[in-house]
Amino acid sequence: MERIESPGRIRAEIWILLAVSLGRSGVYSVVNLIAMLTDNVALADQITALNPSRSPRPYLDLTYQLLGIFFALAPVALALYFLVNRPNARPLAQTLGLDWAEQPRRVWQDLRWGLALALTVGIPGLAFYGIGRALGITIQVQASALEPHWWAIPVLLLSAFQNGALEEFIVVGYLYHRTRDLGWGAASGLDWKFLIASAALRGSYHLYQGIGPFFGNFAMGLLFAWWFVSRFGRHRVLPLVVAHTLLDAVAFIGYALAPARLLRLLGFAV
Repeated sequence: MERIESPGRIRAEIWILLAVSLGRSGVYSVVNLIAMLTDNVALADQITALNPSRSPRPYLDLTYQLLGIFFALAPVALALYFLVNRPNARPLAQTLGLDWAEQPRRVWQDLRWGLALALTVGIPGLAFYGIGRALGITIQVQASALEPHWWAIPVLLLSAFQNGALEEFIVVGYLYHRTRDLGWGAASGLDWKFLIASAALRGSYHLYQGIGPFFGNFAMGLLFAWWFVSRFGRHRVLPLVVAHTLLDAVAFIGYALAPARLLRLLGFAV
């Protein structure tokens, strides 16, 4: 007998997944933003550190970093588990384009698209940050607070991949298919309801960086969600993961290697 999912069950599944992943981050970001706006220090003078050190002992710090990355990816596995266990679910190779093993030629196509998307977002993203700093609605970001150990760069690369996989699999791939199961989307034309929901979610969990990054990430979310459902993306999530990983890797490693004078010029905390 064919199993039928109720809309209530699908909504519960979505909220549970978000509660243990990016929805939780979004709620904390809203609270953090309120705390920053009500602080005695102006928003523009506040600092947030990404990839902070977890211990003054180098190998204990490395252990914490790797454990944090590993467990942060657990919601991705949960999202994929939910997708493959839907009634009449298609293989992930068809649902999300996870077919590199079966079609090696797709690897280079996805990498090229990922690079193109990263270049499209990268420079405007830096401009958004600069404008936000100038307007006083974006706090100073310290993109890497790791000590310069030999493992710092590999860990930053893994952290960039973790962010890319977590966000693109859940905010785009998973959310698209589960909202379609709820009946979102017209028979033809853009699914604006999904596009807005995906972009708003992406913007929400960046509010801890200030108001400016919300709008920058909202715009990025619209682009990525549109590309995913367009004739170019064809529901392939890996190019988005590649693009996001490249963006974060350049930000994290560039920050770690850039001279302090350049970072100050760009408005980053040193």
